[in-house]
Amino acid sequence: MSGRCVLALDVGTSSVRAHRFDDAASEDGEPARRDYSGEQDPDRLVESIREAIDEAGGADGVDAVATSCFGHSLLALDTGGRPLTPILSWRDTRSAEAADWLLRRLDAAAVHARTGCQIHTSYWPAKLAWLAQTEPHVFRRAHRFVSFCDYLYAQLLGREVPTSIAMASPTGLVDLRTRTWDEELLDALGLDAERLPQISDEPVEGWYPALLDGACSNFGAGCLTRERAALMVGTSGALRTVYETARPQPRPALFMHWVDDKRVVEGGSLSDGGNLHAWLGRMLKGAAGSLADRDPDSHGLTFLTLLGGERSPGWHQHARGAIHGLTFQTTPADLRQAGLEGVAFRFAEVADLMPELEELVATGGALIEDPDWVQIMADALGRPLTTSGVKEASLRGAAVIALERLGIPPVPAPVGVVVEPRRDRVDVFRAARERQRRLYEVVTSEPIS
Repeated sequence: MSGRCVLALDVGTSSVRAHRFDDAASEDGEPARRDYSGEQDPDRLVESIREAIDEAGGADGVDAVATSCFGHSLLALDTGGRPLTPILSWRDTRSAEAADWLLRRLDAAAVHARTGCQIHTSYWPAKLAWLAQTEPHVFRRAHRFVSFCDYLYAQLLGREVPTSIAMASPTGLVDLRTRTWDEELLDALGLDAERLPQISDEPVEGWYPALLDGACSNFGAGCLTRERAALMVGTSGALRTVYETARPQPRPALFMHWVDDKRVVEGGSLSDGGNLHAWLGRMLKGAAGSLADRDPDSHGLTFLTLLGGERSPGWHQHARGAIHGLTFQTTPADLRQAGLEGVAFRFAEVADLMPELEELVATGGALIEDPDWVQIMADALGRPLTTSGVKEASLRGAAVIALERLGIPPVPAPVGVVVEPRRDRVDVFRAARERQRRLYEVVTSEPIS
């Protein structure tokens, strides 16, 4: 035992968690947590994170500080490093028209092949174009465009710091081959690379550059091959693999980002996940009781779960959710069941694009804490679903990556039960999924404004 200690942070869209981990990637001491409503105010988030760090024992006396942070966020800073905008997150879809503008000027397939990202409201190119079009004075005044985690580190360390390749790549503005800011996109946006952070994975005063929370979830859950994926439902949802490659080759409809100098994260992401679960809970107070035993044909509903818009697999800028089959007999339980099934069917669409998958590991509190949803997910996917034995996969993953960089190999992640799909439900779930596909085609072919 080396006696190493790592302080890990997990900065999410609704809370921050801080915890110390020992060299076996096991939690050491008491965790700290701060909740917040949304993530638009950067200074309020910084203050919450400071409080969590202090409650967890601070950064003194640890061998490294490792951070998992929500991705795709954009923040404009002035010459003094102060915010000119709120945090523009992946959930902000106001840049849909700007994305359309870019799609008319660029070869979308070529951009995806170079960057691993779509031209979409989730990513920086659309947000930067939107900012330039709607607030040109802010765009011109901005000295630097950064991710929130870059701003966080600057506030905590008292100076500007580089961004990691793991956070730069998911902006949609990095060339996967050169690992530098993409020249064609910069030209289209009228943006100089000097207004973007330097990209470096070197630690600063023991603080390792922040990493994307999704990739950290894979490390925390032990999903580090192309055959073993993490199926994560937090605020949103994603199905991801992490693996080594020397030549990244993005596949249509899937994203691909660098994690470090040798590994990429690949998969698909959903905008509806735990947020939909919470919305259903708020809206449908009378939907209590078990859902897993209910037949997906029993409610007569088809729920297209795109309330937050679509990311994978279609990446339609203007798609929205829809429910077909409502009657006066529809109950709150019917709607809740159809919503959870709808998310599961979207995950199944992503899984079909990754035929090499052999094992899926379920992570994320929204999913793991709802056994009915885990069963529905296994039924919809038509394959076993292994539940993760790690309570906070992204938090543990940040610690695992830091320990790895300190020369300590990762300890296998604990797992929970394996939930098998119910074979007598295969046909009925297949039929329900096909109904969602038909509704999706209608919604995306003629969006209603």
